[in-house]
Amino acid sequence: MKYDLNLLPVFVALMEERNVTRAAEQLGMTQPAVSNALNRLRETLRDPLFIRERYGMKPTEMAEALAPLVRGALASLDDVILGQQAFDPARATRQFTIAPNSYVEFVLMPVIVARLRECAPGIRLRLTPFGNDLAETGAMSGATEMVLGRIVEPPDNMVVQHLMDDGLACVVRRDHPEIAESISEEQYQRMRHVNVLPPGRMRVGLFQMLQQAGLRRDVSVSVTHFLAVPEMVAVTDYCATLPRLICHRLARDPRLKVLPAPVDLGSFPVELAWHVRYRNDPAHRWLRSLISEVAKEVSDAAVAEAMSGN
Repeated sequence: MKYDLNLLPVFVALMEERNVTRAAEQLGMTQPAVSNALNRLRETLRDPLFIRERYGMKPTEMAEALAPLVRGALASLDDVILGQQAFDPARATRQFTIAPNSYVEFVLMPVIVARLRECAPGIRLRLTPFGNDLAETGAMSGATEMVLGRIVEPPDNMVVQHLMDDGLACVVRRDHPEIAESISEEQYQRMRHVNVLPPGRMRVGLFQMLQQAGLRRDVSVSVTHFLAVPEMVAVTDYCATLPRLICHRLARDPRLKVLPAPVDLGSFPVELAWHVRYRNDPAHRWLRSLISEVAKEVSDAAVAEAMSGN
């Protein structure tokens, strides 16, 4: 029997998205093309593969059984083909789809982009939302090449690399009427707060840290991105509890001042994850190395500046 290998990525995308329209968007295909590919798969395998339901498509038993085999076969093909390709960053032309959480997008991505501009000008990045889990990013199928942030409970087909750790500090306006050079626990709990609710697991970690430290917050406003915080804090008497590296950036704003948290709130990891199909991809390996170097440099520079008192 002859098989059309072009149909296999369509099958994987449908398994992940459970929706023809979203699978088409992930693959860069039209919806009719994906529907046609699904019909050909059904004819070849003599199984409906996906049953339409009210909120999407449910895989059949055959589809569930085939999924790990197809993913493994695609990963093996990628290993063989991509592993034979030479990679010259100065001459390479390629687009990478990366899903950074809002922390990484703020702290690391500008430095990564600047570094690529210097040594690999033909490399383009397409940033996609981190989402609430890896399935939403497209990383589990390999459609998204890398995920950057806090990776919780990764599946077996994802590789996770630790990049660095960060802690938490507080930001208030420089002329705050009650806060001088430190914040006491009593002041922290009496103040009103700006809370950041980015997608993903970092917000859970902050809530857990505060709970473990026995601190309460009176949250007056919740925002969806760190970029909204400076303007909120600069015109109010509110406080924001943010990662130290973000505070390090905000400290350059003359309207704001950064202070230690009233108690040690611990640290959180920043991680890089990718599908196993990319483990031997030379370009992917090179970009992973560059990201790892940038993360170390940014973290080390912030520590050195803090120790110098600047």
